[in-house]
Amino acid sequence: MSIDVNNESGTEVDEQAILDIARYALARMRIHPLSELSVIVVDTDAMEQLHIQWMDLPGPTDVMSFPMDELRPPGRDDEGAEPPQGLLGDIVLCPEVAKKQGEEAPTGHSMDEELQLLTVHGVLHLLGYDHEEPDEKAEMFGLQAAIVDGWRGEKGLTGPSPAPTVS
Repeated sequence: MSIDVNNESGTEVDEQAILDIARYALARMRIHPLSELSVIVVDTDAMEQLHIQWMDLPGPTDVMSFPMDELRPPGRDDEGAEPPQGLLGDIVLCPEVAKKQGEEAPTGHSMDEELQLLTVHGVLHLLGYDHEEPDEKAEMFGLQAAIVDGWRGEKGLTGPSPAPTVS
């Protein structure tokens, strides 16, 4: 798996954790190991510009995903089939928004924990998951929690996993 993390935000973030959880999420979703992903960490000004340009919404947001090859996880009917490889796309994270969301979360968690959650959220969006409808939201957020919990368990991290703060 080729994953690049580029921190352009000026804020110190745990880039290794972002890389690790992205790799874990893609492996868990059975994405081809030669697929590529880019994660870019930006400041609020850059995120606000992207948010306006692509979503026509004011202000910065926490995470944005820009899919490229529209790769999808193998389905039940694809058992045993080799998943296609390709360029997944870009995930853009904003640590300043993540910090605020982590602090405001019901369980309260760190900016880095929120960035890990947002990385998984971004990966799922790249893979075609969405949360516009209640059933889609339940599926995506359930999968997101399972991936974050699985990664945290493998890392031996204790304490409650961050509750989803992404809407």
